[in-house]
Amino acid sequence: MPQTPPVVLTIAGFDPSSGAGATADIKTIAAHGCYGVAALTALTVQSTSGVRRTQLIDVALLRETLEELNQDSKISAVHIGMLGTAAIAIAVADFLLSAQSPCVVVDTIIRSSSGATLLDNAGVTVLADQLLPLATVVTPNAQEAAVLTGAPVDSVEEMKQAAQQLKEMGAKAVVVTGGHLSPTVDVLLSANSDLQTFKSEKLDTNYTHGTGCAFSTSIACNLAQGRSLPESVLLAKSFLTAAIANGYPVGKGVNPVNHMYRMRNHPGGFAKRMSSGKD
Repeated sequence: MPQTPPVVLTIAGFDPSSGAGATADIKTIAAHGCYGVAALTALTVQSTSGVRRTQLIDVALLRETLEELNQDSKISAVHIGMLGTAAIAIAVADFLLSAQSPCVVVDTIIRSSSGATLLDNAGVTVLADQLLPLATVVTPNAQEAAVLTGAPVDSVEEMKQAAQQLKEMGAKAVVVTGGHLSPTVDVLLSANSDLQTFKSEKLDTNYTHGTGCAFSTSIACNLAQGRSLPESVLLAKSFLTAAIANGYPVGKGVNPVNHMYRMRNHPGGFAKRMSSGKD
């Protein structure tokens, strides 16, 4: 009988353009050799040009979905993306308490890159008070870290300070991402309080839709496969950099990263490198 790969659950919104959200997460999970299952928190009307509208999922339906998935499969890691409201955030916190998943990655999504609000103010409070302490690691970008801590987060030093403050707020480990910097810098504060920085070249490209989702989901996949948190962050950063570099145009706005760049038959990825003699 074939061996079942690690099952990774993503709890996230639905992006019909598949650049971010649950469908993008499933692609990332598949790209890492894991099996993805999903529970939707919201439907959205969006494209590469931005989020136009959100419609939240019924909380009871979300609870039933999570219970069904947890009863059916051994879930090795949970990734949490868009939550939308405090009620949904509470439902997810309740699920995490009962499921006792060994790996939980919380991507602290508050606003979309186009400016749409994806978590209400009460939800931000639940995120800070209830979800942070339940996570193996939380992955705010600089703007989200600023909202959660109430302090500006513009420099590497301020990212380190924000990571420490989030740990004091209950997070076991924190990765503050600095995609706004050049070179990009991610700051990891581990559970044992070790502080590490991960740098990479900032790519001048339009293929950046869904970067936060791809990064945090990649971390969840690597943790599900038994890797340490520092190694998981390093591999996730490498995956994201390559996914951005191998992007291709899909729509009229900010285009998605190429989650499947490793596939031989996928545009912009392995096939392109083979034909150019780079592999």
